[in-house]
Amino acid sequence: MDNCMICDRIELIKSGENPYFVRELNTGYVVIGDCQRIRGYSLFLCKEHATELHFLESEFRARFLWEMSLVAEAVYRAFDAEKLNYELLGTGAGVHMHWHFFPRRAGDTPKPGPVWQLGSELHTKEYYPTEEELEDLKRRLNEQLDLLL
Repeated sequence: MDNCMICDRIELIKSGENPYFVRELNTGYVVIGDCQRIRGYSLFLCKEHATELHFLESEFRARFLWEMSLVAEAVYRAFDAEKLNYELLGTGAGVHMHWHFFPRRAGDTPKPGPVWQLGSELHTKEYYPTEEELEDLKRRLNEQLDLLL
């Protein structure tokens, strides 16, 4: 789809050019978030370009939700979360369904509440992982996916 940030990211995965790619599942792609202000932030990108769960064919939707729950559990385990925040968002060029997983820990935001209170700090370059950090994040998540799958 034209002007779809998620489709663009998926095309980078398919061409082997997305360094954040972790693993392909039947219904989506597991990736590490570009910015790691919340350590272990990960996403699950739907293979189908759809904006809402109810637009998916029922069998695919059931499989997508099941795989999403496995990815969520793997994120929880891999990154020692005290609580996991799940979000299925989309706006602008990113309306293509994609799950956000934020492994939460006490004190990870200035006050209790959603990560979005951090505003632009969630996306600043100072929190982008180094190559070594990214490889470690991917390894840890893949290890947990191996155990669950």
